[in-house]
Amino acid sequence: MKTIDELLAEGVGGKRVFVRADLNVPLDGTVITDDGRIRAVVPTVKALAEAGARVVVASHLGRPKGAPDPAFSLAPAAARLGELLGTDVEFATDTVGESARTTVAALTGGQVAVIENLRFNPGETSKDDAERGAFADQLAALADVYVGDGFGAVHRRHASVYDLPARLPHAAGYLIANEVTVLKKLTEDVQRPYVVVLGGAKVSDKLAVIDQLLGKADRILIGGGMAYTFLKAKGYEIGTSLVQEDQIPAVIEYIERAEKTGVELVLPVDTLVAPAFPDLKTKAPAHPTAVAADAIPADQLGLDIGPETRKLYTSKITDAATVFWNGPMGVFEHPDFAEGTKAVAQALVDSKAFTVVGGGDSAAAVRILGFDEAAFGHISTGGGASLEYLEGKTLPGLAALED
Repeated sequence: MKTIDELLAEGVGGKRVFVRADLNVPLDGTVITDDGRIRAVVPTVKALAEAGARVVVASHLGRPKGAPDPAFSLAPAAARLGELLGTDVEFATDTVGESARTTVAALTGGQVAVIENLRFNPGETSKDDAERGAFADQLAALADVYVGDGFGAVHRRHASVYDLPARLPHAAGYLIANEVTVLKKLTEDVQRPYVVVLGGAKVSDKLAVIDQLLGKADRILIGGGMAYTFLKAKGYEIGTSLVQEDQIPAVIEYIERAEKTGVELVLPVDTLVAPAFPDLKTKAPAHPTAVAADAIPADQLGLDIGPETRKLYTSKITDAATVFWNGPMGVFEHPDFAEGTKAVAQALVDSKAFTVVGGGDSAAAVRILGFDEAAFGHISTGGGASLEYLEGKTLPGLAALED
């Protein structure tokens, strides 16, 4: 995989460099609530601009239906990128139309432009190779060189991620190069004890990675909504808690495999429950109660790991040499159910281990709960991509960057 440093050494002055970034940030109207992904691509964009390239930044945002939708415009992200770079960033109001062509043509060396949301064009996400390829051809006409730096999208076989690199000289940006280096530390040369903390809502999202980690991790700690499927698999009453009944047979198999292989699979010993899901807009008090994990009342639902589980999980992280964390421990967006996620984050901060926060909601939680990002070994920008890498899958966007 060619690096951006090699590309810079060859010279990019005056060249149109297409940077596939991941500016898929959460918005409240037009207000960005977490700019972590934008900040992550700044080093690559800045290095190219300072080298005299005409930089064309492209990304998706949200899930528009292959047509323009103002709710998913990249305009706020473009403005924030300009603030972070300390320079004006031009914005094209389409992807490959007149605005994009005119905006890119007007760039001079060292200038940066962002084109509109790639998913406004159906060719970006099409499953039809010809349609996707046609869109990639149009994108290629805007550039001389391709730099892949949108790690959060590398597990997608999309035009700008997979097809476009085949049409242009290409290299990996600083973000992708760093993400791959970190993930290799979790798969190829792991320092032990290796502890994995998995949370989030759906156990189905994590089964494949659990399958792989049962042969690699020393301990796997389970939290979040997915924990209740594990507790149900053990025969516990889980009240009205989230459960995926169809996943219970697989969960039972993994519990048995963990016992046979000596992997410590740790489940909550207590949980915070409430009669209903909390109001995340008003943050009205939900009056939670802590109950034993095997004694959840039939009319209550679990929404966070309890105080004893927080202590238990902290103790299981303390002596680790490597920790990978993906998924919150509860509904961290509400103050009544944020303590479990906060405890895991604090345990990572206090640990002497190499700690990796696996993107997505975990990365968002770190920032929302006020932690210093520099206190973690690495915060990934791609939760789904990180998980698929750990599952051993070939990621299309990384394969496309290989020479």
